[in-house]
Amino acid sequence: MRKHDRVSSTTAPIPVVGLVHVAAGKLLLVRAVRQQAFYLPGGKIDPGETELQALHREVREELGTGVAGPAFYGRYTTDAVGQGSGVRVALACYRGAPDAEPRAAAEIAELAWMDRAEYLAQPVTAPAIVDLLADLDP
Repeated sequence: MRKHDRVSSTTAPIPVVGLVHVAAGKLLLVRAVRQQAFYLPGGKIDPGETELQALHREVREELGTGVAGPAFYGRYTTDAVGQGSGVRVALACYRGAPDAEPRAAAEIAELAWMDRAEYLAQPVTAPAIVDLLADLDP
């Protein structure tokens, strides 16, 4: 299990979940409408919802597909992008694969496949994804 903590804060981090799907050495990422940064498919965990329930719900909403074989990968606690100073996220990552061809749905404007160099070349990057991509590099 991987665990990262980039910054300390007195505010509890927002619990979120993300799908880690790698193909041909690149990570599947999404960009939401009105956002500049790319993130993992996924999102906030609703009250009373488990991480896996949230993962399945969010991936269905964002990619129009289910998740095959999700397995816990790691947890990344870091600053949130676009949420204001001091706001953090606790990202629970699950490796798995979409069970059909993913497509941008709901609030998702764009899908992308990126390696670490491609992601770092983006104008805005999310610290949790930077850390995740470093861990995924061989």
